[in-house]
This record gives sequence, structure tokens and C-alpha cells, in this order.
Amino acid sequence: MRAYIGLGANLGDAPATLTAAVHALAALPGAGLRGVSSLYGSRPVGVLDQPDFHNAVVALDVPRGPEPRTGALALLTALKSLELAFGRQPRRRWGERELDLDLLVFGRRRIVVEDGPLPLVVPHPRSAERLFVLAPLAELVPGLVPPGWTMTVGRAARQARTAEAPDAVRRIAAWDAATRTWRPRPPA
Repeated sequence: MRAYIGLGANLGDAPATLTAAVHALAALPGAGLRGVSSLYGSRPVGVLDQPDFHNAVVALDVPRGPEPRTGALALLTALKSLELAFGRQPRRRWGERELDLDLLVFGRRRIVVEDGPLPLVVPHPRSAERLFVLAPLAELVPGLVPPGWTMTVGRAARQARTAEAPDAVRRIAAWDAATRTWRPRPPA
């Protein structure tokens, strides 16, 4: 099952953390890394008195599970475990993060799990409005129409870009598959 994972961090050496997180995601049991977006710098959303974020998206093939819901929950559990392993601390909502991993899309299914220890809504409910998610996701799958959306990811990204400040989300590095890290983007 193809899943798209949003990565974000704004504490410590965020680019190094996100590079290590890509490697950790690729090492999950049964997972296959299928793509890594560029690295983006983005202004905080919601809580503004914090450092800028670094964001990216990965495409990951993962086990489907007996049904999509169980596969999505298993992946979400793995994502939360990775966040803890990377030192994520509980803080204010939309606040600083050592590492944030969000399950954005899981196959072609809309999945809602309200009961249990890990509530889950896929596609991620706010991803259609957030350029820091849309820009890297559109790099990987501009033509994707996630379940429940009325437009492609590429079109949603273009619309969000016109609504945001010009430097709110900016591409700062490209993923280099050979070295398995981001290469800084040359100055303009």
C-alpha cells in the first residue's frame, strides 16, 4: 500500500533529524522507500513564537494489513514510536517539535478511527490547506486526488501558494538518492 508521510521538525539540527527519519522510515519492517521530496523551510502555523520548521514528504510502500484500517493503524503506531525514539516531547499544540510524522494518505481509502488509543483520520484533515504539506507532496504526486478531495494535490498547492506570503514555504534543498541526504539549494 502506498502511503505518504509528512515530516517536520524545528528543534535541534532539523535537517539532520529529518534525514535520519527518512532512513528510519525506509527501515520499517516490510517498507519500501519510493520517493523523497525536497526539504522546505516554512514559517510556523498556529503558534508563531517558535523557530521556522523544516518539512518534507516521503512516499513509502508499506504492508496493507488484513484491511486498510489495520495497516494504517500499524503504520501510525510505528510513526509515533519513531517520534519518541527521536526524542519528541509533549508540548503545546502546533508548537515546537523534535520530530513530527503525519500519515497524510494511505492508499486510495478514507480511514476514520475515533476509538482506541490512536485516533486517525486519513487523508490528514488539514493537509489540503497547508502549503508546508502540499508543496512537498505535490513534488511527489501532483496528479493525486486524495480520497474526499475535489482537486489534485498540485492544484491545491498552487491555490495555497497564492494565499500565503511569498516566503512562507520555500524549497531549501533537494534529496540526493545516491547519498541519501538533502543537497542544499544554491543561492538564487
